[in-house]
Amino acid sequence: MISVVVPAYNEEKNISELHSQIRRASKDCQIIFVDDGSTDNTFLELEKLKKKDKNLVIIKFRKNFGQTAAWRAGFDNATGDVVVTMDADLQNDPEDIPKLVKKIDEGYDVVSGWRQKRKDSLSKKSFSLLSRFLRGKMIGDEIHDSGCSLKAYRKECLADLELHGEMHRYIAELLAFKGYKIGEVKVNHRPRTKGKTKYGLIRLPKGLLDLVVVLFWQKYSDRPIHLFGGLGLLMSMIGTAIAGYLVYMKIFFGESLANRPLLLLAVLLIILGIQAIIFGLIADVLSKIYYKEKRAYNIEKIVK
Repeated sequence: MISVVVPAYNEEKNISELHSQIRRASKDCQIIFVDDGSTDNTFLELEKLKKKDKNLVIIKFRKNFGQTAAWRAGFDNATGDVVVTMDADLQNDPEDIPKLVKKIDEGYDVVSGWRQKRKDSLSKKSFSLLSRFLRGKMIGDEIHDSGCSLKAYRKECLADLELHGEMHRYIAELLAFKGYKIGEVKVNHRPRTKGKTKYGLIRLPKGLLDLVVVLFWQKYSDRPIHLFGGLGLLMSMIGTAIAGYLVYMKIFFGESLANRPLLLLAVLLIILGIQAIIFGLIADVLSKIYYKEKRAYNIEKIVK
């Protein structure tokens, strides 16, 4: 069985048509619409659809909590073996759902849509290219279009997923970090014809900060002392070297140190280095507490 999860925020003009298109593409799937605190008639439109469709599930948030929370709510209520996600703006094409599921059947755990011919503005395309470049450099991401909402997941993958903040952009990357097999298929992309886009310029800095979080979880979540302790040792060593140079100049050349900016820099680096090491020790203790009830590994199968 397939579950299709669709977050919707002020998409009253698109809901009915999207529902019809999903039903044509996958007649017996479970459809989950998550009304993310819409202020228009989105929920009323969903209630009309519910009267005609017994396999439609409506989740209504009290306020706008964001796409990550909406997807998490949809994942928690999905009953299908495969969970497909998509946007509610009609830019994703439901006709691509069978292609995603077919790729899952080939042995992949996650299949990401690739909007090779995007129907977006130049600014959106430019931000996506920059984001892809940063992902490749920082976390070695090889997915062509991580920002595409049209994706398919095996249900068991989602049980092993922790979502918070605005991490919906990096679900595939987080699952790849846990060892799941990631695939891609080229999908259709359509221009938005109704409603207003919810993406603005603030999306880029938010995405960059989330990328830093993903980088940390990939490389240092189980050993934060290596990151903070390494930075602390580096700063302390530089500060100590500068201090040693100043002491040498004072003893052998009698130079005054009171008015030397290097003295302040040396003291600052040594103090910051010690603080970073202490912070790393605290983070290491917290990570051990975190992993106490969680596994630091993921088993695909056990053969006995």
